[in-house]
Amino acid sequence: MSELKSQLEALRLDEDEARPRRWKWIVIGLVLLALAAAAAAWRARDAYAAAEVQVVSPTVRQGTQGSAGAPMLTASGYVVARRKAVVSAKIQGRLSDLRVEEGSRVREGEVIARLESADYEASVGRARARVESVRAQLESAGARIVRAEADLAEAQRQMRLADRLTTEQVVSVDSRDAARSRVALAEAALAQASADRGQVVAEGAQAEADVRFAQAQLQNTVIRAPFSGTVVKKMAEVGESVAPIPPGVNISTSSGAIVALADLETLEVEVDVSESNVARLGAGQPAEVTVEAFPDRRYKAALRQVIPTADRTKATVLVKVTILDTDPNLKPEMSAKATFLERAAPGAGGEAQRLVLVPQQAVVTRDGSPLVFEVVGDTVRARKVAVGIAQESLVLVTSGLSGGERLVSAPPATLKDGDPVRIKPGA
Repeated sequence: MSELKSQLEALRLDEDEARPRRWKWIVIGLVLLALAAAAAAWRARDAYAAAEVQVVSPTVRQGTQGSAGAPMLTASGYVVARRKAVVSAKIQGRLSDLRVEEGSRVREGEVIARLESADYEASVGRARARVESVRAQLESAGARIVRAEADLAEAQRQMRLADRLTTEQVVSVDSRDAARSRVALAEAALAQASADRGQVVAEGAQAEADVRFAQAQLQNTVIRAPFSGTVVKKMAEVGESVAPIPPGVNISTSSGAIVALADLETLEVEVDVSESNVARLGAGQPAEVTVEAFPDRRYKAALRQVIPTADRTKATVLVKVTILDTDPNLKPEMSAKATFLERAAPGAGGEAQRLVLVPQQAVVTRDGSPLVFEVVGDTVRARKVAVGIAQESLVLVTSGLSGGERLVSAPPATLKDGDPVRIKPGA
């Protein structure tokens, strides 16, 4: 037992010797804990500082070098029919027959409606009766002229006889003078009969004119299509009163009209182009038209006319673009966009080129230069680009991108080159 105690005493450290060793291990442990905390804080800082962004990819289209295809500018407007009309009656009346509905196709000259016409038919009958009466008067006047001519011939015969007998002193001079007076009276009667006949002829011409007028009024009760087209709006029903409509009325507010007619084979787009861009356009400028109803369809088009006046309130000029591709689904008053394309350069070849377009919100301007932010791993890289004309919601990038990049959509103003980012889920 005494031997065991002595051995334990030999293993015991001196208290002054053990104290520095304990503090050494405590300090080492505290340093390690501090380093671990700092690393965790750094990782947390990085995670907190990473901006959450949404990414978009450029759109690549194939064009032809020097050919119509590169977009110049895009303008918004509406589909309209170049040939359209609000059809109304030439006279006021009540509608008795309507033969069309919205969507009905009609040919030029086809009857589309009728007005009540009993009073106009009566007017025609009365005018024709007047013509017959005048014709009877004309025959009577002719008979009076024949009788007057006969009376004049007899009076002249008697005057010649009286002249001969007076020369032979068989009858007195008074008898000869009386015969001459009868000739004068017969001549006056013939002149009056001729004048009466002339008046009847004039009345006959007036009566025939009255017949033509009454027939025209009767014909005005029949409403015909002024051109071949489609009924786009029915504006009256049988039994309603209609009236002549002055030119230039609004289809939606024209009271008294019967139908609105449009030739859907002459559809075009009217767009407002900024004054600063009008000089870049010319007659026949190639274009593409899209409508909001069918955003996936593109229609070939060409500029037809630049209206020679500007709208001072909007600082724009109205431009009319003819749609070359026919489509029965296109309707007047649809919202549309016209994208004008570059003209073909003289002698240009057919070398294919890639057109890179990016959403407008992905391009920002920093220090006066356009740039985009490309997502590379967990950070972004700022890339300067050269941009062309906007087409719809896209911007043509002429240099700086190949088309396969992932770009930040709507970069925050604080985003810089090399900043960490997190991609939004589902982006």
